[in-house]
Amino acid sequence: MPKTTVTRRRALLVALVAALCGSLLGVPAARAGDAAPAAGPGVAAWPNTPDGFASTSGGTTGGAAGPTVTVTNFADLNRYATASTPYVIRVAAPITVTPFGHEIRVTSNKTIVGVGTSGHIVNGGFFLNGVSNVIIRNLTIRDTRMPDDDPGDDAYDYDGIQMDGANRVWIDHNRIERMNDGLIDSRRDTTNLTVSWNILNEGNKSFGIGWTENVTARITIHHNWIRNTNSRNPSTDNVAYAHLYNNYMQNITGYGNYSRGQTRMVIENGYFQNVKDPYYRDSTATLTQTGSILTGTTGRQEAGGTTFNPRDFYSYTLDPASQVPTVVGQGAGPRPDIGN
Repeated sequence: MPKTTVTRRRALLVALVAALCGSLLGVPAARAGDAAPAAGPGVAAWPNTPDGFASTSGGTTGGAAGPTVTVTNFADLNRYATASTPYVIRVAAPITVTPFGHEIRVTSNKTIVGVGTSGHIVNGGFFLNGVSNVIIRNLTIRDTRMPDDDPGDDAYDYDGIQMDGANRVWIDHNRIERMNDGLIDSRRDTTNLTVSWNILNEGNKSFGIGWTENVTARITIHHNWIRNTNSRNPSTDNVAYAHLYNNYMQNITGYGNYSRGQTRMVIENGYFQNVKDPYYRDSTATLTQTGSILTGTTGRQEAGGTTFNPRDFYSYTLDPASQVPTVVGQGAGPRPDIGN
């Protein structure tokens, strides 16, 4: 088992034991959605390198080759994020983006990471257009929602994170909510992408993937808490390899995991709670599903066709589906022990 996986499992085991002891002593349990407690003594920090497809094809290191800077205002964040040289950019305060709905044009070789839980991107998001080697981590990205959805994106295409033709990207431990368009849009052959340990919350369109006729993209989506959303959770069109595991899908009114076009999708050990159409495929796409738990769900549960074996590309360890609400509920979203 990889060292980082062992470390993470130990940290989560400590948290679970502490929660059990607290219940025996009469200490109130944390409610779903409450902020996670800070890591205590002996609890190791989360790994600073990605897993999944973002770890392949040379890996994703972000701005590690450049200097580290700390920003607390929009002008500095925008200046470093759009620079031509590598940077690790620590976001240490809530930053309001101007104009409203603007997506910061992130260039290659960047890490943008929130300092503990203090890094908020308010009224805007990020756009990765044809870039490579980018990490966006430990941020709260929020609040571009408008009175109507603007279905054609003619007036306000306000995404949390939008990617066109990007390569080697890690989106990890963020909370993205109340954006007018997609919380995440992975478009036009964006590949070698890992989306892990995020909370995607309160959105009409959660996570769209595709906008291409090519079938080249490779994407890993794991340990995300997708809740209180409608469609695209994700909608996955023409993706060569889509690996979804240990995701917690909760209160979804439109549809859940959708394999479209020529996509090959593998779903493992997810937890679907109050989800309409939890997982299904087009007649041209393939989907295999193993080990998931469904409760309070309705509608389509459809698998079929030949997909792929993710272990041919990278190693990973599955959490039991029964543990996903606890593991993801306690671990997803911005963490006080990241970015410090």
